[in-house]
Amino acid sequence: MEIRKSTLADLPRMLDIYARARRFMADHGNPNQWGPTHWPPEALLRRDIQQGDSYVCVHEGRVVGTFYYIYGKDVEPTYAHITDGAWEDDSPYGVVHRIAADGTVRGVGAHCIGWAFEQCGHLRIDTHGDNIVMQRLLQKLGFIHRGTIYVEEDDYPRLAYEKSK
Repeated sequence: MEIRKSTLADLPRMLDIYARARRFMADHGNPNQWGPTHWPPEALLRRDIQQGDSYVCVHEGRVVGTFYYIYGKDVEPTYAHITDGAWEDDSPYGVVHRIAADGTVRGVGAHCIGWAFEQCGHLRIDTHGDNIVMQRLLQKLGFIHRGTIYVEEDDYPRLAYEKSK
């Protein structure tokens, strides 16, 4: 599998992958994370692509996954306030958001998160409390649950995870 920056030509495929991910989450006990808001919106994906923060995972010439990745100091404003715990430290970190796969290839999520971790060595990610699939993946990959954060998109708290070298 290969990771590369997304282009606007990838957008229709990305939208298909997100639609499939919303159905998968709803079918697996997590209908509220992306479903009610039809998350992520196309305008946000376009902005991510134009800013160079959107990536796709390609397997045998086909886009099978997509995610957002950014790195820096305090790059995720919603991570500034964490409850029921604390981040390990305040050093620069990478963030993965909006990770989704089409379900045709095993290990896409782990590959994308692993790639992001290799880029920075200090990664933070959050997920909905009902997203058991993602919680298990993060634990398997060595992430530690650090507390709870809140996002602007909805009123559901998110479980915050972190991994450092």
